[in-house]
Amino acid sequence: MSVTSIVTTYSVTGMTCGHCAAAVSEEISRLPVVTSVDADAPSGRVAVTSTGELDDAAIQAAVEEAGYTLTGRL
Repeated sequence: MSVTSIVTTYSVTGMTCGHCAAAVSEEISRLPVVTSVDADAPSGRVAVTSTGELDDAAIQAAVEEAGYTLTGRL
């Protein structure tokens, strides 16, 4: 039985450097079902790979915990 990966892309404001992107990635990576996070500071895009549906409220809380603002899905 194979596990299907789902990629969901979000927009995050306030990230200005690699450290910012790493902080967002670290917080989101702690969530259940998340297998990887690719945050790009210049574009504000955060691609989250998961094994199931993501809870947008949990993603928002993780982004806010890192000190940034989730503006929605792309």
